[in-house]
Amino acid sequence: MIKLNRPVYILSAASVGSVKEKEGPLGEYFDITDTNIKFGAKTFEAGESEMQRLALNTALKKSKMHHKELEAILAGDLLNQCISSTYGLIEFDIPFIGLFGACSTMAESLALGSILIDSGHFTKVGAVTSSHFCSAERQFRFPLEYGGQRSPTSQWTVTGSGAVILSETDSPDFKKPKITEVMFGKMVDKGIDDITNMGAAMAPAAADTILKYFRETGANPGDFDIIATGDLGFEGKRITENLLLSEGCDIREKYNDCGLMIYDCEKQDMHAGGSGCGCSASVLCGYFMKKFDIDEYKNILLICTGALMSPGSVMQGNSIPGIAHLVRIEKS
Repeated sequence: MIKLNRPVYILSAASVGSVKEKEGPLGEYFDITDTNIKFGAKTFEAGESEMQRLALNTALKKSKMHHKELEAILAGDLLNQCISSTYGLIEFDIPFIGLFGACSTMAESLALGSILIDSGHFTKVGAVTSSHFCSAERQFRFPLEYGGQRSPTSQWTVTGSGAVILSETDSPDFKKPKITEVMFGKMVDKGIDDITNMGAAMAPAAADTILKYFRETGANPGDFDIIATGDLGFEGKRITENLLLSEGCDIREKYNDCGLMIYDCEKQDMHAGGSGCGCSASVLCGYFMKKFDIDEYKNILLICTGALMSPGSVMQGNSIPGIAHLVRIEKS
């Protein structure tokens, strides 16, 4: 666990979503939603890039910053070579640090961005991620026209994006949420090779990071307003709870998963819940930030989880390692 020497503040955040996200329980917390799932672009992939551009521009507008004030952008997505981030952010003409942590990318970018600022080498950076149901589905699973049957453990990739502006400040009275601790997870592989059950693949990594955090810090679940993973869905959340209980760690009273929060799984027929880089990103940048704004939240743990696979590794029959990175966000 890394405790930052100086607080790194979230100056602003913005979330972008599409139709299903707007129709979900957190729909009112998105800054921008569009009924056109291509966001006016010609392809799903270009639409995902547009979501990142919209999210970062909106976050910059909220912080009253010009994009040239950013010293770097840390960003990633689910597509090969992170093309959504590349094409979505290239016009900003800012140093770009491309990341791949699968669905853990939001916490990864926040953690790395915070460390860059804490080091004194940077003062302001952006953290951006996205995912798109249609672009991810045809890369990792089947052509959309195939109409394959979804298993009960399958999750729906969120069509969404989140952007955060991180900054240092010398003001002792600054009241924005701040990142105070970060923890990078290790890869955990329990032999899961079912691409329709990402929750089971990622849950052991989530449990490993959460357990390690509480053991190293001496904190307890009651210290937090919410402990949120993203995005394990129903199956992964249940496995994580059981793994932690077997180690004497009970987080159930404070625990929820972004993949279960973003959709009404029964009314919207989302099977095991939501997934994708845009899942925890849009929940953080929309719902959680609004809770901080009204002082309903003062202290949260966000543990973003990722399934470290590729289309090639799946076709070769490899198992799917999981990863989980953690950030602690507080507000005075």
